[in-house]
Amino acid sequence: MTELQRYLAEEVAEDHADGIITRREAMRRLGLLGLGAATAATLLAACGSKADASNTGTGATTTTAAASGRAAQAGESGVENWAPIATQAISFKGPRGTLLGAWAAARRPRGSVLVIHENRGLTDHIRQVAGRYAADGYSALALDLLSEEGGTAKVGDEAQVAAALSQIDPRRFDADMKAGVSELRRRVRGTKVAATGFCFGGGMIWRLLAAGESRVAAAAPFYGPFPEGGDLGKAKAAVLAIYGGLDTRVGATRPAAQAAMKKAGLANHVMVFGGADHAFFNDTGPRFNPPAAAEAYRRALDWFGRNAG
Repeated sequence: MTELQRYLAEEVAEDHADGIITRREAMRRLGLLGLGAATAATLLAACGSKADASNTGTGATTTTAAASGRAAQAGESGVENWAPIATQAISFKGPRGTLLGAWAAARRPRGSVLVIHENRGLTDHIRQVAGRYAADGYSALALDLLSEEGGTAKVGDEAQVAAALSQIDPRRFDADMKAGVSELRRRVRGTKVAATGFCFGGGMIWRLLAAGESRVAAAAPFYGPFPEGGDLGKAKAAVLAIYGGLDTRVGATRPAAQAAMKKAGLANHVMVFGGADHAFFNDTGPRFNPPAAAEAYRRALDWFGRNAG
């Protein structure tokens, strides 16, 4: 099992342990990921209740954000805007053919941002994230990493999407994301590029930096697993790494990320939201944490403003 397949299988096991999906559905999803019945059953049995997540790690900033209660209206001023700009479907040239994405253009762009989706693919939620950044002054491209398969919508349900992602050589993702950076530089000239991603997509942002993409000025990976042996020596991005304190599985990779950033000399800040879980930013999911999500977005927007605006 590859590193990526293991991560996606553990996502399924964790969803089952938290009561989000039934055992039958978990077994179906693990089967799609290529696990045999015995291996799948062993994995589900091994993934019990979450361990104590109170220890957030040396050097991390623990944040237990309080709800702000505000719906900012400023837009394009460095303050989060809760009315996203509508995205449009686009296609552009990639290293192996046509790439697909959702594009949201800021009226007066301060910069641009590449948005990488979760293991559910390019969904309406991710399109909305791109639209929110555009409303706040960052023209955004949400890239569909299943472009070569015809796009997320053509692959099937979220379990089939995750299975399809698991079968792709991650080096293809690296190349496609670099093409996304090139497309942003073409569309929004004379400004800096930022990058953000969520869950699987957060891991992809770490991969992008480890793949030597030096054109990204700022990055905000949300609870993304750090790749084994990842070397950030060629990256130049200032990194805001965001984690949920209850997300012990991805949190276990945080020390490696911190060590890699320190070794590379990257400007960085690590935020751990103590009462939040994995996928706390996704307002369509069962782990959505509104106060943490609002504060994390505000911090990411500020980070981009200071490093890529």
